[in-house]
Amino acid sequence: VQLQASGGGSVQTEDSLRLSCGASGLILNNVAVGWFRQAPGKEREGVSCIGSNGFTSYRDSVKGRFVVSRDAAKDTVYLQMNSLKPEDTAVYYCAVDPIRNVDLRSWSRPDTYSYWGQGTPVTVSS
Repeated sequence: VQLQASGGGSVQTEDSLRLSCGASGLILNNVAVGWFRQAPGKEREGVSCIGSNGFTSYRDSVKGRFVVSRDAAKDTVYLQMNSLKPEDTAVYYCAVDPIRNVDLRSWSRPDTYSYWGQGTPVTVSS
């Protein structure tokens, strides 16, 4: 299984970015996909998740600004990030686990997931 996260970049405060997560060796439509981020010197933290059954969840600091979605035809998961803030600056990762049950209690824990993308950097300048 290989995941590919893309779409990061350098933007200004209040700008938007859309991250994409694609996969080979696995059908993303069939699994929960978590989005995480890691800023320099900080621990990796869960940002959002979309479940195989369609549930979505977000960390409090991005609620109302970020939207996670799927394009079933493209087997791709997106993270639309709006109203970006400097504190959103981090490397963003998508992650999956084809076996473990990912639910509202477990989605934000990095150890829930076995497969990770390579990360795409997001820099938000004030």
